[in-house]
Amino acid sequence: MTIDIKLLDKYNVPVPRYTSYPTVPYWEEKINKSDWEKSFLEQHQQDKGKEGISLYIHLPFCESLCTYCGCNKKITTNHSVEKEYIQTLLKEWDIYLQLMSSRPVIRELHLGGGTPTFFSPENLELLLNGIFTRSTIHDKHEFSFEGHPNNTTIEHLRTLFNLGFRRVSYGVQDHDIEVQRIINRIQPVESVKRATDNAREIGYRSVNFDLIYGLPLQNMQRMEKTIEQTIELNPDRIAFYSYAHVPWTSKGQRLFDENDLPSTSEKINLLQLGKKLFAENNYHNIGMDHFALPEDDLYVAWTQGRLHRNFMGYTTQHAAMMLGLGVSSISDTGSAFVQNEKTLHDYTASINKNVLATRKGYFLSEEDIAFRKYILDISCQGKTSFKDEHHTVLNKYTFPALEEMQTDGLINFDEHELTVTALGNNFTRNICSAFDLKLRASKENAVKFSKAI
Repeated sequence: MTIDIKLLDKYNVPVPRYTSYPTVPYWEEKINKSDWEKSFLEQHQQDKGKEGISLYIHLPFCESLCTYCGCNKKITTNHSVEKEYIQTLLKEWDIYLQLMSSRPVIRELHLGGGTPTFFSPENLELLLNGIFTRSTIHDKHEFSFEGHPNNTTIEHLRTLFNLGFRRVSYGVQDHDIEVQRIINRIQPVESVKRATDNAREIGYRSVNFDLIYGLPLQNMQRMEKTIEQTIELNPDRIAFYSYAHVPWTSKGQRLFDENDLPSTSEKINLLQLGKKLFAENNYHNIGMDHFALPEDDLYVAWTQGRLHRNFMGYTTQHAAMMLGLGVSSISDTGSAFVQNEKTLHDYTASINKNVLATRKGYFLSEEDIAFRKYILDISCQGKTSFKDEHHTVLNKYTFPALEEMQTDGLINFDEHELTVTALGNNFTRNICSAFDLKLRASKENAVKFSKAI
């Protein structure tokens, strides 16, 4: 689908990615830990092991700085930090175990970073066994991890496979050597191929590549080559993310000249090129930023209406609670969010006192929960239905924005329901923003987010 450049430019405004609602900028800077513990315990008791929990473990270490990266990371070549950090993670797990009224059931687990494969296979096994020996693994579990193509070894893949992992996500970003140099992430395409082939030979059923458009020095020719090389390797999924230029929070992004960034129109062309090439090669656009082959579980979940979205992105699992372990990790009970301390020093100091390292957070009202569902429905299913009791708020904040989007052909809606059009699938973040009451009531906060495209 060719999209009018004027329409793309119109909706290229700062909006959240909606891995949560309300979004992080509206959370309280410091919450009451006992209130969080109460919310956690209530959700755990309510679940009783039926759905299980999603567990996210943040492993923040990287050996070198990728200048585009906005993640919480710690740059070091000193691998002696591994065991100390693992001990702290297991202490944090102990604190949560003491709060639980029964043995936890783990349904989903993701190792994120940083670079999880910074850790040796032996230390990853030490960490995971420390969690699994005091848990029950759900029959329908899904375990995944993020790997750097340069340092994800056969031993990493075998160790994690034997522990139940079946999905790996490789941070590729771009195959072009000049782009790699300016973002300080040199990884030959041969390394990506080797890591992909190794995963498939061992038995991983889903390999994901992360690609980014809008990086410095990218152009149409380079992007086309990167996507062609990616398609040759045939990943099951591709996440095609917009580069989020937020140098006010990610200082590494100040290390390159902003004049090297593609212009808005160039970036839009890169996006349209990617969508065109993925579609021509049987990759289906799912939700925001994701593409999958028809055989992949993510595509199957999407077609069956089972797709879910949380802080780990799109997932085929829908556990009622997500528990984050590690520095800066985020947890979600369905009625409350909390984020751990953002520095290793503060995180470790808190855990060593046998106290949760939670700091920032938010307790959702009934209205928050209702509008969170609207946003989830749109981002995962491309449609939603309105409840009568919300019409006063919808009429004030949401429907005026939706009327303009309907005029532009992005949606079809009335007072009862909304359906996203094929054109509107390209503007999912914008459509979700119509339901973001916090954003609509205080538009000045929009500058805290990256642009939609």
